[in-house]
Amino acid sequence: MLQAINPRQPIAAQIYEQLRRAITSLSMLPSEALSEKELSLQLGVSRTPVREALIRLADEGLIDIFPQRGSFVAPIRLRDVEEAQFIRESLEVAVAKRLSAGCSSRFLAEVKSNLSDQEKAVSAEALDLFLELDEAFHRSFCEEAGLSKSWRVIQTVKLQMDRVRYLSLPDLGHLRALLVQHRSIVDAIESGDAELAGAAMALHLKEVLKTAQKLSEQRRDLVEH
Repeated sequence: MLQAINPRQPIAAQIYEQLRRAITSLSMLPSEALSEKELSLQLGVSRTPVREALIRLADEGLIDIFPQRGSFVAPIRLRDVEEAQFIRESLEVAVAKRLSAGCSSRFLAEVKSNLSDQEKAVSAEALDLFLELDEAFHRSFCEEAGLSKSWRVIQTVKLQMDRVRYLSLPDLGHLRALLVQHRSIVDAIESGDAELAGAAMALHLKEVLKTAQKLSEQRRDLVEH
């Protein structure tokens, strides 16, 4: 459900964030219609900022805009997931290798604490919390490496990947496998082995491709080849 807009903050940006979150978390499903008029009435704003938000989401591949027909939540397209994964792997493997050459004890302590919290989240079947911790885990690598702009790039390209991640949430076995991979990445970085750290990160980030392919066979209503 969309929340009220704060008139003291940029309106189009708020609308974009709400719609992006709804789409990536699958609260809004592929093929769902998005009416400028209905959204503007629901949010209590003019149609202009709604249109701006929809155009931005279309640029990112999350919605399709058809002249004379309207706007619709886009399907999860395998080719988009594959390209996003390629870009993300290229950046995060390089980050992992850089950190293996030297990182702070504070970072290692914090990332290990995050891993402990991930384990508790899986045990408690707190699926949304696991995703939040997973996001913080990867973001902390870029921050420790002094590459915050790289994380912003990753955030932009991984939107299609996020929808795949949400679809895989009910599979606790999958989450446990991700946790094991997270630990392997941290162990490799702590050991100072750049090649091992890069390989561990690459293996981990390729998981989404397996999941996407599997979902394309099971959920053809959501995933498009």
